[in-house]
Amino acid sequence: MKVSKAIGKRAKSLPAEGKSPPSAGLRQRKQQATRERLTRAAMALFRERGFEATTIDDIAAKADMSRRSFFHYFASKEDVVTAWQEDAASALVAEILARPADESMLTAAENAITAAVKRVDPAEAAAMSRLKRDNPALHARDQLKYEKLERALADGLAERAKSKSDKAKARLVAMIATGAMRVGGESWMGEGAREKPEVFVKRTFETIRAILK
Repeated sequence: MKVSKAIGKRAKSLPAEGKSPPSAGLRQRKQQATRERLTRAAMALFRERGFEATTIDDIAAKADMSRRSFFHYFASKEDVVTAWQEDAASALVAEILARPADESMLTAAENAITAAVKRVDPAEAAAMSRLKRDNPALHARDQLKYEKLERALADGLAERAKSKSDKAKARLVAMIATGAMRVGGESWMGEGAREKPEVFVKRTFETIRAILK
């Protein structure tokens, strides 16, 4: 009798239907907030002092955290630089899937990218682009970013596909769209980052459509 009561109590303490307890969601939000605080502190210092002159201790101090806490979230300074765009791939897929079903793949890609860049602070994006351009290690990591974005775009477009041929087309459109982002971003920086990034997205896709005619 005592055993069955103990089992009953333990069973009641478990979350229903395998759901995570509310505390898990709260803990995750706190961790994300802390990660963002470290990222913002690092970005501010990188823009103010430069990447090489900024130490991990500087970043931790500005974020009002310990050096040990820093390493709970990042393995190096380079990881901080790329952290602000780590969620770009999943966000892009979400934007793609949110597009109306009657949009062509190319139009869906354009609108998804436009929505994504609208959430970016142009001044910060320009500063980070210069930072990555001037540091070889960061520049190499930046190239990997486009590979991840291309795969993410292809996955998102493939989920909208209705046939095998459409899935093959999704990979091609993703490759074209990612190239557009790369070229558009370089053009945007080359012209002094004066205009809003979404303007360059539109212009680049207009050029793509002209070429494909």
